[in-house]
Amino acid sequence: MEIYSLIFYAFSFFLLFSGLMVISSRNPVHSVLWLILAFFCASGLFLLLGAEFLAMVLVVVYVGALAVMFLFVVMMLNINVETVKRSLNKLWPLCFLVILVFAADLYLIYNKSLTTHHFYNANATVKAPFVDEVHQIPSFDEVTNVHALGRIIYTDYFYVFQLSGLILLIAMVSAIVLTLREKRFSKRQDISKQVSRTRKKSIEIVKVGYGKGIEL
Repeated sequence: MEIYSLIFYAFSFFLLFSGLMVISSRNPVHSVLWLILAFFCASGLFLLLGAEFLAMVLVVVYVGALAVMFLFVVMMLNINVETVKRSLNKLWPLCFLVILVFAADLYLIYNKSLTTHHFYNANATVKAPFVDEVHQIPSFDEVTNVHALGRIIYTDYFYVFQLSGLILLIAMVSAIVLTLREKRFSKRQDISKQVSRTRKKSIEIVKVGYGKGIEL
């Protein structure tokens, strides 16, 4: 158990250190690189907890897609570091307030976990929101992590899962609508006109005499 404890403390230390470097680095590219290291450390902690599916999803989705996209966007944008630093200095009181709220929340959760002494029980039951039935929690030896996660999401929390997908769809459509700007001289595709085109509307035969031009 000592080797697992050392690995846990190593991942936790590098996770906290990389998270601190994300918000304290002066170069935005370095902040994104520290964020990638934080994702890798978090996936290592998930592996220690036995949640290998969440660890792989964190690496593939967040590191392979989101963090790389952030890196490309930061490298393409011409960010004035001094201007960003001056604007961030005004937000330090708000940052400390958010830190205090999160610290109080973590303390309350930790204190409640110590007082209730809630441990895993294979015969325990759980009642999900929006569900009238009470389901039994399966044992770790019966199903895999992916099977257990799919069973929980698509049975007990199906409506909540669909609601979260609907919220993301609304956010995507709203972002497209807010950023879409119709320019005055831009040519847009009209599919109905393209489908309804005929040969007479598309081709015009003009007879041009010798030595004469045509009027455009």
